[in-house]
Amino acid sequence: MEFFKPRGTINFMKHRRPIIIGSLSLALLGFLSVFYPGPNYGIDFKGGTEMQLRFKKDLEASTLRSALAEIGHDDAEVVNVEGRKNEYMIRVGRVSSLPAEQFEQIKKKLDWDISGVKVEEMKVSPGGDKIVLKLRDELPPEVVESGLRGADAEVQRDGVTFVGPREQHRYEARLTGVADEITAQLEQRLGEAAPETPLRVEWVGPKAGRQLRDAAIKSLLWTILFIMAYVAMRFDLRFAPGGIIALLHDALITVLVFVILRREVNLSTVAALLTILGYSINDTIVIFDRIRENMTRMRDASLYELINVSTTQTLSRSILTSFVTLLSVLPFLIWGTPVIRDFAFALVIGMVVGSYSTIYIAAPFTEWMDKKLFPAKA
Repeated sequence: MEFFKPRGTINFMKHRRPIIIGSLSLALLGFLSVFYPGPNYGIDFKGGTEMQLRFKKDLEASTLRSALAEIGHDDAEVVNVEGRKNEYMIRVGRVSSLPAEQFEQIKKKLDWDISGVKVEEMKVSPGGDKIVLKLRDELPPEVVESGLRGADAEVQRDGVTFVGPREQHRYEARLTGVADEITAQLEQRLGEAAPETPLRVEWVGPKAGRQLRDAAIKSLLWTILFIMAYVAMRFDLRFAPGGIIALLHDALITVLVFVILRREVNLSTVAALLTILGYSINDTIVIFDRIRENMTRMRDASLYELINVSTTQTLSRSILTSFVTLLSVLPFLIWGTPVIRDFAFALVIGMVVGSYSTIYIAAPFTEWMDKKLFPAKA
């Protein structure tokens, strides 16, 4: 059933040049925006600590931000948890509660000795919440704890335990973490509105963040490569470049919007970009299939004419598919949690851009490739 049945063939290709120039210019800006000013990476990619706190009394987000700035977290992100009164998500760029300089000072003050027992090995965990020690001889945990406290290490009470077999003389000292540190400082500044025990704490180290970012980029590139190979095998070589350029165009414009609006780019954004690539190539293949069918029916028609005819024939299907898909995504954008909203926001942009990129990016480049590969036929 066709709800949108145009009268005659619409000449989509007539206005392709200005639209291609405008769209590819936006895609180029999207590519450049990755380097400057750069995406607003979440803690998934840049590293940091995220905690969820519930406060004992009503508290405005602005008051909480001011309190965080006073304790040295000027760049802290504060997000109200919707549907939960006085509950906030706080993200800070710090991962380690024990900076490298302070760790070196602790080692220097210990002088590799605790109560006359030599410290053979000492290191801090990536999250900065633990110190691991290896001693030459066994000491009671409370003595180790006392020695670390004497070296200005903020060890939790009863926070030293054995690690592994006791004969290895390895100890683990749990330190006051970033979340504990922030919670304690907020208690001092907010008084009766002080936070309760953190409901959730997550952290990602800078190295792990870079690895996740590299893996995300590789996943996008591998997806595009395999899609290109699939299109080239299913149709022929002239169809593949247009489809791939359209995919890159959709992804880059989505990134550009995120950079301009300073929305957070995290793993859910990458998942949205992969979804956009799949959605866009599906729409492109539908039109490519119709073009191939019409090639056998309209042998004397040029590819220019075939694209106009095929796009017109599939127009109703494209509009209905995009409309129904948007209907399913919009509720998440309007009523979803912050993470789901970012995911849905990326999908909405990608679907809108992907709907016209098939017509004005993939198809025109296919016609251009046809002229290059089959000049006599053109």
